[in-house]
This record gives sequence, C-alpha cells and structure tokens, in this order.
Amino acid sequence: MGPGPINVHPRVLRAMSVQLLGQFDPEFTGYMNEVMALYRGVFQTANQWTFVVDGTSRAGIEAALVSTLQPGDDVVVVNAGRFGLLLAEIAERCDARVTFVEGDWGKVVDPQAVEDAVARVKPRLVACVHGDTSTTIAQPIEAIGEICQRLGALLYVDATATLGGMSVPVDAWKADIVTAGLQKCMGGPSGSAPITISDKAADHIFSRRHVEKGLATAGMTGNGRRIASNYFDLAMIMDYWSDKRLNHHTEAASMLFAARECARIVLEEGLETRFARHARAGAAMTAGIEAMGLSVYGDQTHKMTNVTGVIAPPGVDYDRVKARMRTEFEIEIGAAFGPLAGKIWRIGTMGVNARKHAVLQTLAALEAVLRWEGFDAPAGAGVDAALGVFG
Repeated sequence: MGPGPINVHPRVLRAMSVQLLGQFDPEFTGYMNEVMALYRGVFQTANQWTFVVDGTSRAGIEAALVSTLQPGDDVVVVNAGRFGLLLAEIAERCDARVTFVEGDWGKVVDPQAVEDAVARVKPRLVACVHGDTSTTIAQPIEAIGEICQRLGALLYVDATATLGGMSVPVDAWKADIVTAGLQKCMGGPSGSAPITISDKAADHIFSRRHVEKGLATAGMTGNGRRIASNYFDLAMIMDYWSDKRLNHHTEAASMLFAARECARIVLEEGLETRFARHARAGAAMTAGIEAMGLSVYGDQTHKMTNVTGVIAPPGVDYDRVKARMRTEFEIEIGAAFGPLAGKIWRIGTMGVNARKHAVLQTLAALEAVLRWEGFDAPAGAGVDAALGVFG
C-alpha cells in the first residue's frame, strides 16, 4: 500500500509466464502492434507513435529528454517535488540549460509563472510531472499545454504515477511526449515504460535520426546531431516499432506481455469507471485518516486521488510505525523524501489495491500500530469513516 510499486494484477503475472518469442516473429510483432493500439486508448490519444520503452519508468523519462534535448537547448522545468528535480537533473546531463519554475512542496505551480518563463526563455521544451508521489500533489496540465502550443514549445509530461488511475488525456492536454510506468496504477511490474509522442515531437526527434553503423546500408545517412544515448535513442526505437522493424535492441518479451495485459485490463474496466474507483478509494483513505485524528499533507484541492500523505503525529516513532505495519500486518506503506523525510507516510490506493478491503485493512492496521505507539486513535473511527465513503 505504498506509492508504488504495488501488487501486480494476477492476470499480468500469468501473462509474464508465457513462453518467449523472437523479436521478429510475426506473432510477436503482432503483439507489438496490439500494444501500440491499446496504449492509444489508455493515453487517450490518436498519436501514431505510442509504444513502450524497455526499462523502468525512469527509462521513459530519460528517453524522452535525451532524444529531445541537445547541448545548449533551453528547457523550462516545472518543479514542486522530488521528481521535478529529477527532470532537471536529466536535462542537465543532456547539457541543456535549465530554467526552473518552482512552487512549494505540497502545492501546485501557478500556470502564469510557467507562461512568464516560457515567454522569456523561449525553450525547446517544457517538462513537468503530472502526479508527484513525493508530495502527493497533481499538477493541472491543461493550461500548461495551451501555453506551450501558443508559444511554440514542446511539452513533456511525466505521468508515471497517474496513468491508469487518474485521467491522462494526452490530446486534450496538447502534450507532445508523455511517459509512464506499469508499477503504479497500471497494476504491473516495474520494467516497462509506456510512451506517446505527437507528430510534432516525432518530427523533431527524427531530425536527429541516425542508423546504427552495423545496420546501415549504402545511401543511409544521418540527420543533425546524434542523440547522445544509443539505448534511449527514440528515433532508432521508433524505427524498430515501425513497419521497417529496423533492429535496435532485443525487445523484452515478458515485459511486453505484461504491458499488453495491463492495458487490456484497464480498457476492459473502462477509463471513467477506473478513475472513479481510484478516486473513491483515495477519498475513503483520506476520510479514515482524518477520522483517526491524523492530518493529511498538502493542498487537498489538488491531491492525487491515488496517494495520500499522512503527517506523522508527535510522540510516535516514524520508522517503527512503518516497520510494524510490515512485520505485524504484512502491509507496506511508503516513507518520504527530501524535506518531508521522517514527516509523512505515503499510502497508495492504486490498481488492484484501490479496493474497499485493502483500504479498510490498512486503516485498521495503522490504528492498531499507532495505539501501540501511544497515539490515542479513536477505536474503529477510521474504518467507519472509510465505510461511509464506500457506502
């Protein structure tokens, strides 16, 4: 019950046990095409270039930034948490010039401040996080997308923690590249990063396309400055996912099967139904926490529906509470980072864990552990409040 990874859906585990296929086997390339179509539905986009990058969600982030930015490019990073800082660090490794638009942890960043920075800097790219699990806050993206489109910047969004649990309407956002992971609301294992790329962003990436020397034939030439990473070179990866099937790396078959099954489960449930389930579970968790006499962290107007930050009350051992949840009840909750380290616990309600029984069991266990620590939590109040939300 932490902010990810979460329990994997049983159907996804079964899909991962399927025998491997060669990367150019017609059955396997058919699965690749299915994955592209399925994730267009999950991302709510018509983007042709919608696929998965082999690697954890950070692989998707790095592929997006290293394939978009080159030395000297300007990038505006919207930052109000740990993962905004991560975007800046990766951009700096690309030798791009980073301009921060910063907000307080626990709050969102004012879109007007983003517009002012974009108008002043005229960046190649604006990079932001949709739902930052370090703060449990979801940044509204629509206004930023409109700003980028109007002022001629590409927009990258990290939706690792929200895809499949909160709406990620890529086309409505006017976002150019959005990446995610499987290990949170998608209900899969870490190791595959869904990505979707607009035609405008694809054109920019292809302007730096080079063919690996061992694959090049007579007449093949490169364009522009070579993308700095071979493994994360989206131009080459897109050639692999295209009808060309130009070899790049050996596709991770088990992870492809997992990603395919994750998307099938999401779309079978229905996006709106799924988002409502996550919102209800998150609301129940919040109600239960507050009924126990605890405080929830951050601006509740913009709280992620799938992660709740619980402010540790005075007089309890922060680490021991987390440890006893695990050892006594087999429930894992998350610690915190940076300025919030030792101050909040982060509880996820994601994927298969965004369910009534998981929320109620977690609240009951937390009440017991806190009472053992000497905190006077009203007996049964958290579970009762959560039940009131579930109805």
